Amino acid sequence: MTFRSLVLALACMAAPAAMYAQGAAPNAAPAHQIHVGPRGDRLMGAQGSADIIMPHITDSHTIELPFGHAWEIPRWKPVRVGSVEIDFSITKHVVMLFVAAILCMVVLIPAAIAHERHTTARGSPKGFATGIEAVVLYIRNDVVLANVGPHGNAFVPFGLTLFFFILFANLLGLVPYGSTATGNISVTGMLAIITFVVVEATGIKTQGWRYLRTIFYVPPKEIPFVMKLFMVPIMTVVEIIGKFTKPFALAVRLFANMTAGHVVLLALISLIFTFASYWVGIPSVLMGVGSSLLEIFVAFLQAYIFTILSCVFIGLIRSEAH
Repeated sequence: MTFRSLVLALACMAAPAAMYAQGAAPNAAPAHQIHVGPRGDRLMGAQGSADIIMPHITDSHTIELPFGHAWEIPRWKPVRVGSVEIDFSITKHVVMLFVAAILCMVVLIPAAIAHERHTTARGSPKGFATGIEAVVLYIRNDVVLANVGPHGNAFVPFGLTLFFFILFANLLGLVPYGSTATGNISVTGMLAIITFVVVEATGIKTQGWRYLRTIFYVPPKEIPFVMKLFMVPIMTVVEIIGKFTKPFALAVRLFANMTAGHVVLLALISLIFTFASYWVGIPSVLMGVGSSLLEIFVAFLQAYIFTILSCVFIGLIRSEAH
């Protein structure tokens, strides 16, 4: 018998004894044990969960409500494709994406109407419309047009939509009983795919047949023919990989930054229960408040970074046509 087998055997023998020593039967499951539902869902036991941080970044079919209540989102029947079942049911993050889209319309459309009304009546906007105008002009002039290049007004609506939609989705994770949809790699991945399609469609429209040069490497004429035989296949693979690493970087950057803030906050709060001391609890609460304030800044920053990088990628592929 090897040492590893001996350790496993001793562990199996000690487990029932430890359970009896605690006054519990060997086959009695604790009340808070996690089990798997009929569709593979992870369900909590009778006592539920006291976690107030992870629901802000984890996806589920339940939305937490005040006073310990929860709303079970209606489920759809899975669609079978061959031997695979695909569940298209709406989840909590999908609901948050709808809420973010509605907030964009509720905030921006009245601001645009008020801006037009005030400009017509007194020659300049006032109030909330002035603040929205400042943000829109900054995104238009310093983010979109400055990076997309000349004649880039057609990309202003795309840039503004990216910025405000990602911003509201980020901020919803800081609201009580809300959830950070951008903390889901599927959401950020889809946003990156949309950007990838816009970038490549722009390249095809502006370059025509020359777009193939962004896929297949064309070496300069000065390079010897023998070197071209080695460089063309290698650099072509590099060009193709580069096309996919850009959206991958967009997706991972937004996902990681929006998830990290909540994980740090969870770690700070966990120190209170780990040490059970006021000397640890007070600094943990103060650092948690500071971390939450920092997350507000990160929500704006990540929306800005995603938008400006998307515009940079569009500008790069447009510049190759000139």
